[in-house]
Amino acid sequence: MPNPYGAPEIDVAEVAAARKDRPGEILFVDVREPFELTLAAIPGEDVILAPLSELSSRGIEALPNDARAKDREIVVFCHHGIRSAQVTMWLLQQGWSDVRSMAGGIDVYAQRVDPSVGAYE
Repeated sequence: MPNPYGAPEIDVAEVAAARKDRPGEILFVDVREPFELTLAAIPGEDVILAPLSELSSRGIEALPNDARAKDREIVVFCHHGIRSAQVTMWLLQQGWSDVRSMAGGIDVYAQRVDPSVGAYE
C-alpha cells in the first residue's frame, strides 16, 4: 500500500540486500522516538537516530552530520512507514535528492527480514 504522502519507497528486501551488498553506502535514518529503540531496533553503524519530534522542532539542525549531505543516499524508517514517508517528503522538499522511505517500517522489516530486531507489543 502506498504511503499517504506519495513519498518514494524502498521494500524491506531491497534494504536488506543493499545493507549486505553495499555496506556503509546508504545511511538509514530512524525517525522514531528514543523510547521506541527499546521495543525494536535495527543495529549497525549505518543507522542513525533523528526523532521526528526533534526534526519538527529544530529542522535541519536536528539531523546528524552524516545526514546533511544533500546527495547522500538515505533510507528513512519508523514503526510502520508513515512518519518516515512524511520525513522523506520533507527532506526532498529541502533539496535532498536520493531519499526513500522504508515501506512498512521496522515492523515489516522484523517480519520479513530479521525478527531479532524486535517487535512492538
